[in-house]
Amino acid sequence: MDEAGTFVSLAKEADWRFLARDEEIYDMNPFDDLPRQDRNHVVEDAALAAFESRVLESGVFTVQGPDRKDYGTDCQLEVAIEGSMTNVRLHVQVKGTERPLRDDGSIGVEVTRANLNYLLMNPYSFYVCHHLPTDTLFFCSADAVIRRYEQEKDGWTRQNTITILFTECLTIERLMGLAALARSSARVERDRRTSHAMADPAELSALLRNPAPALHVPDDSEAAFSLLERLYADGADEVISGAFDRFAALFGAGDDRMGPCYMAEINRGLDGDGFVSPRTGDAIAFFRDRLNDGRHASSVMHYTIGNGFAALGDDEAAKREYEAAMADPRFMAAPDLSASLYKNLGTSLSRLGNVDAAFGCYEEALRRKAGLPEAHVALGHHHLRLGQFEVALEHFDKVMVDEGARRRMLDVAGWRINVLFNLEDGRSAFREINTLLADAASRPWIWSWCARQVASFGRATPSNAQAALAFWQRYLRTHPDQIPARAELLSARLCLSVTGMGVDCTYEECRTELQALAEHCAIDGVAYLWDRLGHWAERERGWGEAERCYRVAFDLAGGKYGYCLGAALNALERFEESLPLLLEQAHEIQPDAYSWNQLAIAHEHLGMPLEAIIAYQRALEIDACHAGANFNLGGFLWNIGEHEKAAEVWTAAILRFPDDPRVAQVSALISNMLVGSP
Repeated sequence: MDEAGTFVSLAKEADWRFLARDEEIYDMNPFDDLPRQDRNHVVEDAALAAFESRVLESGVFTVQGPDRKDYGTDCQLEVAIEGSMTNVRLHVQVKGTERPLRDDGSIGVEVTRANLNYLLMNPYSFYVCHHLPTDTLFFCSADAVIRRYEQEKDGWTRQNTITILFTECLTIERLMGLAALARSSARVERDRRTSHAMADPAELSALLRNPAPALHVPDDSEAAFSLLERLYADGADEVISGAFDRFAALFGAGDDRMGPCYMAEINRGLDGDGFVSPRTGDAIAFFRDRLNDGRHASSVMHYTIGNGFAALGDDEAAKREYEAAMADPRFMAAPDLSASLYKNLGTSLSRLGNVDAAFGCYEEALRRKAGLPEAHVALGHHHLRLGQFEVALEHFDKVMVDEGARRRMLDVAGWRINVLFNLEDGRSAFREINTLLADAASRPWIWSWCARQVASFGRATPSNAQAALAFWQRYLRTHPDQIPARAELLSARLCLSVTGMGVDCTYEECRTELQALAEHCAIDGVAYLWDRLGHWAERERGWGEAERCYRVAFDLAGGKYGYCLGAALNALERFEESLPLLLEQAHEIQPDAYSWNQLAIAHEHLGMPLEAIIAYQRALEIDACHAGANFNLGGFLWNIGEHEKAAEVWTAAILRFPDDPRVAQVSALISNMLVGSP
């Protein structure tokens, strides 16, 4: 056949096809001319159908339908717990493709970066890709996308499009893990919001400075475990504890990877702040299950279980576990582990009353690992209990911890304050207090601990009282309704009034404040304040006002407050009233030189010379350097005509107390006596 024949044949075939098509169109009902289905729609519908089927099969989510306006997600999944709807929702973008898989079995789908940003606004959002040729559902979380790009490509946030790389199949188990993780995370966030909503505004600032921030646990188990190991190595036990349920939801409570979580719970109980995790018992069971499984060193498990019992306060059980761990030579050959074991054993022995053995354990811990912070802290407490404050301070000063253990350094600073006060170094103690208070908003114990220290030592010296005044003013700005703090502030002011140092209010203001506090404070505390106010009145307002203050103190609490009242009554020449008070003071309550001197004055003015001379002599027997008793005895002898004996007593007093204001008067009397003598 030649080329022309071929051409004609082809032309005829083409004409026939055209005519046939023309006839078909001509014969078709015009109302059957409908839009054709786009292949992309077929793929997308198949993807959604496959995804919804997998979700239904999992039983842990309900598909809440497609978004009415799709700006970046195809549907929302709501976590369902045994028929109960939680309103915990995950946003999902579903893709479908017919392209061949890559050589490694993965597949990539391109999306806009804005689409990723949209999904990232909600935790645990993810992408799904349905591969039609193999009927496979792939999964990739939004977190995984940014994690991959951040690790692999600089400047990716300036791209308009990104590629979602799908390598993981979407299984029912994966959906169940996502549901548990999302629900746990949502509960934490809900509890945080409700605690803020219910908190008193005055307490909200401290609440917002919680040192354990809410941790976002990645939905990728490998990434989550890497994060957990890093946190544990950094000593972030509170952060791990706060995220315990989320890690358990991701791994499973009994998974080996939960080990750091359980150890963090135990560590919190060992920190000494009084907190005992309710999960500590579960932690002991977790490690006991691994005691003889052949995969874990039994000595390490015994040691960890011992720590769990120690956290629970069961020191006998802890001691048994520690001793079981010590039976393994390999464990004891590891300096870090064995040093920590000796320190913890020492703590349990100390609480069991075996102080000497505990001290030996602490020393052995430092021998195995010089500078072990916990051992220095333990030895600091040991010497503090024995009253060996210098040695205690040396150990506390040697505590050096890693960056992630700031809380432990704050604890040590708290104990240093107590030691410094006991060493009568108030200036350094208050310097430590001011430094520690920088963390008080996030550590509630700091305010209460510092307040106890200042209440105990703040009146020991005038300089302490001045620093205490500033402390209580600062304390009341943070705790404005604390009556005990107001009383302590008033006490500091009254103590300073004795010295005249830095009193920032008037006598009338202090008296008004005391009257306002009186009905709210303990009787002993109010009596003390009235007594202090009486001393201020004695110096500035005279004996009449002082006597009124002292009487209130004595009427409230009696006892030692009778001395000042008796002295005021003597000064007011109301000796019949003062005598019974001073007899009780000198013979029973505080039989010191001061009481006997005042009793002698009362006897003298009541015409009881024998009793007066006995009382003066008794005062000098107790304290030969009591200036008042020396000069008063001379005056009594002078008044009864025993001038030579009086001069002898006064001469000795002048030599002993040359700066006493009474020296000039008695010197003149002695001189006149000598001039007038034959």
